[in-house]
Amino acid sequence: MPATGWWRILPFWLHDYIYLGRFDRPIGWWLLLLPGWWVIPIGAPSIISMWWLMALFLAGSIITRAAGCIINDLWDRRLDQQVERTQQRPLASGAVSLRAAFIFLGILGAIGIGILWQLPDIAIYVGLAAAPLVIVYPLAKRVTWFPQFVLGLTFSWGVPLGWAASTGSLPDLSILSIYAGCVAWVFGYDTIYAVQDMADDAAIGIKSSALAFAQHLKIAVGVAYALALLLLSLGLYLQLGIGFWLGGLSLMGVHLAYQIHRLDGTNAAIALHLFRSNRDAGLILTATMVITRLIG
Repeated sequence: MPATGWWRILPFWLHDYIYLGRFDRPIGWWLLLLPGWWVIPIGAPSIISMWWLMALFLAGSIITRAAGCIINDLWDRRLDQQVERTQQRPLASGAVSLRAAFIFLGILGAIGIGILWQLPDIAIYVGLAAAPLVIVYPLAKRVTWFPQFVLGLTFSWGVPLGWAASTGSLPDLSILSIYAGCVAWVFGYDTIYAVQDMADDAAIGIKSSALAFAQHLKIAVGVAYALALLLLSLGLYLQLGIGFWLGGLSLMGVHLAYQIHRLDGTNAAIALHLFRSNRDAGLILTATMVITRLIG
């Protein structure tokens, strides 16, 4: 596990729980957070409520991502022992017991529900509706070559939740288009992420889109990213018409094109770097949406 980090100021016994919830790796909660941040500026009734909801979603994403990681590791602890990159995870290595993991999961769940309870009633229902996806996702890699699609459905849930939280209503066609575009984006970047484990996954029988598209990896990711940009454009156009958002989405598109150019299915280090760079790609669109709201 990492030898240095901000958590080193905490008591030593807490370090394994930091690793279990992946608090040492913020990229996960960033990618969970960004879809909600895309739509909150569109739907929030005021600038103050926009900032408040964005802050709630920040806290909620950190907690929810940590809980999701624990659920994933509970399902995968035996498989993680067979994959070099995951052998030292706390559950796989035995550093954290099953009982302790369930207690920690319960604490995180209580905090998450407390955050969710700050939202309108309809948003609470929308948020709770994501629970089956969070629980089922770790099983997808056992039954389908495209668990990245299931992750896309899960990690993109911030779009309908952000809309319900900011407007008190269910998503319309435009928001569903943004959600579908986000699913395609997640599918693309998680396919890149899966490049790291292709050899181990093939050896132990784990399925992934990286393995399914091994000979056509750039084409697959390129199609996913192109579909993402198309659907995001449609949804934002239906909501806002032609406007400042188009420049931000274009810059995001340039970033995604760069990822495809650099992608190498044989280089795990580049794959990890490109995967992490999606935080910046998503923040470009986030900044555009916030500026659009502030100057609108």
